[in-house]
Amino acid sequence: MSTRESARETPSSAVSSGMTPGAHLADPAPLGLAAFALTTFFLSFVNAGLVPETVEPVVFGLALAYGGGAQLLAGMWEFAKGNTFGATAFSSYGAFWLSFWWLTAHLADYKIPASDVGKGVGLYLIAWGIFTAYMSVAATRVSGAVLTVFVLLTLTFLVLGIGDLTTTDGITKLGGWIGILTALAAWYASFAGVTAFTFKRPLVPTAPR
Repeated sequence: MSTRESARETPSSAVSSGMTPGAHLADPAPLGLAAFALTTFFLSFVNAGLVPETVEPVVFGLALAYGGGAQLLAGMWEFAKGNTFGATAFSSYGAFWLSFWWLTAHLADYKIPASDVGKGVGLYLIAWGIFTAYMSVAATRVSGAVLTVFVLLTLTFLVLGIGDLTTTDGITKLGGWIGILTALAAWYASFAGVTAFTFKRPLVPTAPR
């Protein structure tokens, strides 16, 4: 058998031997969770009114490079590992942060009437809330830590969306506070994954399913 023929047969032989797809890859979930957490944490401080709205452009770099780019990479690595849930989640939220970066940085260029901006952004956030809600159902089979992130994120999207639709500052601030809790939960889940690898044992509980 030639080297070329052997190379062509390697994938099928790996499947037949029961090897786990992407077993040689490190777990990308801690990276994806950390990228999501940090970007969400910063933006949520703005939404909660803990820092002035004038600093919001600072999040654009995070949204592009970390929340967007790093999460998208994590999603691609999850595809390689055969993890449909992780691939869908990280790829989607990476795309969310990239779309947020573009939308927010260029919103003024669209010349949308001021009275309609909240309607568009509100619907955008609620749509992401719907996606996150059904991902929460799948998260029930992952771990308690991950499920907590998804439930809190669903609430964050929906509350922020309602705040934009109704132009109610108090609701938006509430969404910001829930977003902070979401970020902390995501950091916790990331910490659990990183330390479980480095210590070669679970260091903090995650309520595995």
